[in-house]
Amino acid sequence: MTADQNAAAITALKSLLGDRLSTGQSIRETHSHDEAYSTPVLPDAVAFPQSTAEVSEIMKICHQHKCPVVAYGVGSSLEGHVVPIKGGISLNMMQMNKVLEIHTDDLDAVVQPGVTRTELNTALRDTGLMFTVDPGADATMGGMAATRASGTNSVRYGTMRENVLALEVVTADGTIIRTGSRARKSSAGYDLTHMFIGSEGTLGIITELTVRLFGQPESISAATCVFEDIDNAVNSVIMAIQIGLPMARIELVDEVQIKAINAYNDDFDLPEKPHLFLEFHGSPAGVAEQVETFKDIAEDLGASEFQWATKTEDRTRLWAARHSAYYAAKALRKGASGVVTDCCVPISALAECIAEAKAKIADSDLLSPVVGHVGDGNFHLQILVDPNNTDEVQRAKAVASHLNHLALKHGGTVTGEHGVGTGKLPYMQAEHGEAYTVMATLKRAMDPDNILNPGKIVALN
Repeated sequence: MTADQNAAAITALKSLLGDRLSTGQSIRETHSHDEAYSTPVLPDAVAFPQSTAEVSEIMKICHQHKCPVVAYGVGSSLEGHVVPIKGGISLNMMQMNKVLEIHTDDLDAVVQPGVTRTELNTALRDTGLMFTVDPGADATMGGMAATRASGTNSVRYGTMRENVLALEVVTADGTIIRTGSRARKSSAGYDLTHMFIGSEGTLGIITELTVRLFGQPESISAATCVFEDIDNAVNSVIMAIQIGLPMARIELVDEVQIKAINAYNDDFDLPEKPHLFLEFHGSPAGVAEQVETFKDIAEDLGASEFQWATKTEDRTRLWAARHSAYYAAKALRKGASGVVTDCCVPISALAECIAEAKAKIADSDLLSPVVGHVGDGNFHLQILVDPNNTDEVQRAKAVASHLNHLALKHGGTVTGEHGVGTGKLPYMQAEHGEAYTVMATLKRAMDPDNILNPGKIVALN
């Protein structure tokens, strides 16, 4: 990977793509970072393919010249996944944005990687079906698969791991392969589909996805409720899950994040205490039963001030506030950046981990809201820092590091949904042990020249 090799690749790509290869400064700056707190790095050029065939030709050229390639969607990732730390080509997939097929009888759809989750659900509006993975950001389907995204609905409907049936992928040398099928199960060989899900563009470029759909529920009810402490909020969730209550969404929002939501949204005035944001799906009778059962559990643990939302506009308002948590938190401190991290632990360890994380934040004299998909044992910190204050940044990174080790101590993972990128790379060996060596072997076999998003997941020389 040299400047001359990259320049030669760019010359060849210009002949292939014309104006859809840009070396303009502003375009390169847009592709130099994601939403994470990480050092931006400019790509040498940005390519805008419109078909799988073009992606294949791009990869053949880059493979020939050993030029790095980093796939890019909307840049909403949170661990530096799309930062082209070795330069090369940023491969913007947003012009591959067609919903190709919808199979209503089989509950699946085939989409290109640049389709966002809301665009897919808009296309499904008249079918009575929905795509359920909701990471908050309006991310692309390709990016969501590449990072094994999940979100607020995962406790009931699963993550991208459970909701991708098949893929079309272009490998490092430009070969086009298909993995999986529209069948709901298979015993035919290695599960290559799930090898690529969560690989963050280090093994291949996703150019088409076949995804599961679900029927839109007949009845939906959402709610918020208040707890005096996080322990009882989490314990109510644990009890609900243990009795098999099929809740669609269970979100923990701590008192710091509630303060941010109130300040960021003019029509919110919630008590500045830990909250659960909830949603129930099913038949009207089934939802009513779920609501009453959870209410009984929660009230026994001190929950109060239940506020219910059954109208679509009220539910939309509620979840919009939750999804804007990142920006609301940043607004708590003018000019701040967020050192964002997440982890996931067995649900029985969740309350203890959150308590220790909040104590560590207090000891560091920093401000950080806590939110979590508590039904999955997954929670997030957004540690607010002055990006020009080296001491603050280092203290924030120390808190994030402590959280990672805390998760591993409790039998969890250093990232439940954000992915590895560059931020979680230092903890991969500790989490995976000898399995990490197997990942490196796989990376070398699939990408011997290390041109696919180099320096992510597995750091090869």
